[in-house]
Amino acid sequence: MPDFRVIPSIDELRRRPAVHALEAKFGATATIDALRSAAGDVRRAITQGDANLTDEPAAIARIEAAAAQLLDSAFVHSLEPVINASGVIIHTNLGRAPLAASAIERVATIAAGYASLEYDLDRGSRGRRDVHAEQLLRRLTGAEAAVVVNNNAAATLLLLAALAAGREVIVSRGELVEIGGGFRVPDVMAQSGAVLREVGTTNKTRASDYAAAVNERTALILRIHPSNFRIEGFTARPSLSEIVAVGRAVGIPVAEDLGSGLLRHDERPALADEPSADETIAAGVDVCCFSGDKLLGGPQAGIIAGRAAMIDRIRVHPLMRALRVDKMTYAALEATLVEYAAGRARTAVPVQRMLAMTAEDVRARAAALAAAINRRPGWHAELVEGSSAIGGGSAPGIELPTSLVSLTADGRSPDALEEQLRRGRPIVIARIERDRLLLDLRTVMPDQDAALTQRFAVL
Repeated sequence: MPDFRVIPSIDELRRRPAVHALEAKFGATATIDALRSAAGDVRRAITQGDANLTDEPAAIARIEAAAAQLLDSAFVHSLEPVINASGVIIHTNLGRAPLAASAIERVATIAAGYASLEYDLDRGSRGRRDVHAEQLLRRLTGAEAAVVVNNNAAATLLLLAALAAGREVIVSRGELVEIGGGFRVPDVMAQSGAVLREVGTTNKTRASDYAAAVNERTALILRIHPSNFRIEGFTARPSLSEIVAVGRAVGIPVAEDLGSGLLRHDERPALADEPSADETIAAGVDVCCFSGDKLLGGPQAGIIAGRAAMIDRIRVHPLMRALRVDKMTYAALEATLVEYAAGRARTAVPVQRMLAMTAEDVRARAAALAAAINRRPGWHAELVEGSSAIGGGSAPGIELPTSLVSLTADGRSPDALEEQLRRGRPIVIARIERDRLLLDLRTVMPDQDAALTQRFAVL
């Protein structure tokens, strides 16, 4: 007969130091459930004749270990920090833009207590949350007014719902894009209540096409930046100023969905063809929208900027409440915008810093990592030339020259190495090209270099 007396009661187990530690970490209820489940497994193992469970110490050790494993699995965080060594700067799957140190600090400060989110400190009464970040956005874009919602798809939806519901919006056929996750411009427009009026062809649209489509039902001319693809060859697309001129001539407002969110241009030639928010406003559009967590380098947000009359209509639309952002988003966005206003974005905002890095900048760090890896027996690391991607549906086709660490290990395939890096801690996301595992330190934070090096010491 199986001897189940080797299994202590739950009360006895709870008096043990190891179980005290589990209860302190996971709570009494969850720990008791885990102990019962583990004890049940031990009972079944004894029934099946497990020779390792013939005394109480062995049974206790098995129960405690199993309970700890059950609790660790039940309480694991699904959202994990990763080291992005893929070379994709705005990696949508990895949370897009990492925040500036000042933004992280500001979020921590605001999140730790109460904040003046909807409280007017001057009047001592209820205020409005949609005024936060507006002053900085006006300063940086030249717009008369601005509001913030939770992402750029929401910004587009709200803009259309507030300014064009039940009426026609003119859009070039070459701009009816689909963004990540299967979201399509025509679908967003349908949800807003606006009626799509297509003009031109996939590869050619002229300013005269917009003018010819205007009628008594026209509410808006919408220009959409095709930020995640390019059409090349036999093409034609009117400039923004030409479209604005059409809108002015027929008395129809013009909006632009900028998508990727380049706030303003600097001397970097790589982004010379990417439209910026300040240039768009200067060109005379009535309203534009763009992302906060792409080229701007801030938190996930959709920013709508333009003429005060347009923004006022957007502020009061019922969807504004459904799409609004919280105090932490405002905190991170304002802190990021301060770096731009102070002229520090190039060095303080990680996305901007990564964009500015040269291949030589990356090579010095890559060489140090390769040297450390080569000191391990069975490992082979070498520097190879390659390119980084901007990503996030921004600046398609633009490649940034970089220096890559190419890795091989005796007895392990590139796929096996990639999986080991991805499954271990800290998590490292690499890429495989031409049967080589590659690491691009452009997208690795400088303070992660030591952790990345140490990661290879335990593989």
